Amino acid sequence: MENTTTQETVETGTYAAPANHVVVESDPSTAMSSYSPEGARGGKGKTVGGIVLIVLLGLAILYGVRSRARAEDELARSTAEAAIPSVNVTHPTGGSAAQEIVLPGNTQAFTDTPIYARTNGYLRRWYVDIGTRVRKGQLLAEIETPELDQQLQQAEADLKSAEANMQLAQTTSVRWQSLLEKHAVSKQETDQVMSDHSAKQANYAASQANVRRLKELQGYERVTAPFDGTITARSTDIGALIGTGSGTTPHELFHLAAVGRLRVYVAVPEVYADSIRDGAKVSITQDADPNAVITGTISRNSSSIDQTSRTLNVQVDVDNANGQLLPGAYVFVHLKLPAASHTVTIPSNALLFRAEGLRVGVVRNGVVQLTPIIIGHDFGSTVEVTSGLTPSDTIVLDPSDSLTSGTKVEVNAAQQKGAA
Repeated sequence: MENTTTQETVETGTYAAPANHVVVESDPSTAMSSYSPEGARGGKGKTVGGIVLIVLLGLAILYGVRSRARAEDELARSTAEAAIPSVNVTHPTGGSAAQEIVLPGNTQAFTDTPIYARTNGYLRRWYVDIGTRVRKGQLLAEIETPELDQQLQQAEADLKSAEANMQLAQTTSVRWQSLLEKHAVSKQETDQVMSDHSAKQANYAASQANVRRLKELQGYERVTAPFDGTITARSTDIGALIGTGSGTTPHELFHLAAVGRLRVYVAVPEVYADSIRDGAKVSITQDADPNAVITGTISRNSSSIDQTSRTLNVQVDVDNANGQLLPGAYVFVHLKLPAASHTVTIPSNALLFRAEGLRVGVVRNGVVQLTPIIIGHDFGSTVEVTSGLTPSDTIVLDPSDSLTSGTKVEVNAAQQKGAA
């Protein structure tokens, strides 16, 4: 072995080493014998493995890039779809239900009258009390009239006296006329006798009339019902003084009401006056039995607006044969107002209140157009639209306040299926 410390290059075969390196010389046969094919194959295998690793790494990078691009495209598409709002829609209903207004009313008997005595005296007896149903001509009470009876007797006596005087005057008149033909008496005397006869005839007629008057008054001793009805009040009793003379306040004996048919008076506000039609049917309810609905008919109205209350007085006739209503009861009259022509009805939750006026979102070809409308009547959950919509329009339900004309929308699938 030889150590060299110079900077010369020592060449041993094909290998060159620096001069400061220690070179160990060996036998060429020994050096050649240290090289083997297995070592060369091991170096080549490492090279191929590195290439495969690089390819796999490139494929992984390419897959990641493509996945990210695909995710970005999906996100962009989802964002674009989410930007289009989804809405529920409906179609206006053609026509409009008649509006109903409920107004208070007062019931009255179709015929309601107090019954007074027509003659003076004392009440002898009464036969009916409150709640009694009576027929026309039925006896209600009897009045004792001693003074009237005496007056009638005197009048009848005066009648007989007047009759006797008339007969005497008639006989005298005939006799004097006969004498006048014979020129036994003067014409003046005969005229006086004939005139006395005429006066006696007049007195007799007056006495007859007085007797008839007193007999009619005596007939009022029997108080009878003037029509079929129900006694609603009795304001007298046995022995009560009955007075009908001048300066005397009449005292009501009974109150009679015909309750088989009632009148209901209702004050209709002026704004609805033009909608009232005679002959129209109405419904009547009362708090005593809210489930019972009674049908009545508008029979007439005052055709004049009361200047104090600004209302129209309307009369409704009700058949009350079964006695469902009582006279004087407080009831509620349900009036149906006729619907306007060429109208549609839409839900109230389709309305948009904007500064420029009332609007409704109408969907046409997937785009919303805010359409102005005019409301006729408000029914609460629905409204009557008199202008701006047709039954074929598709309107947005529950529109957002940010909805504007030209906004693209998507109708919910369930809504599309229902519309189809």
